Amino acid sequence: MTLAEVIDEHFLKRYRELLDAEDAAFDDLEHAYEEGDRAHFELDLGLWEDAIARKLAFLQRRGVDVGVPAST
Repeated sequence: MTLAEVIDEHFLKRYRELLDAEDAAFDDLEHAYEEGDRAHFELDLGLWEDAIARKLAFLQRRGVDVGVPAST
């Protein structure tokens, strides 16, 4: 199945939801950083990382090569 065959209305809706969740988590992270709130920064960093992981997992399940490099 090609990428063009994977992308449909449901795919785009779900991907937009994941992007919005990532964006909201990043906004919270940014605010905690700007306020110097270390405790909230650590919490928000984890939430942002989780949002990214959910987005990447969704793409991988749909057969999209996300090109994630191996950890060093």
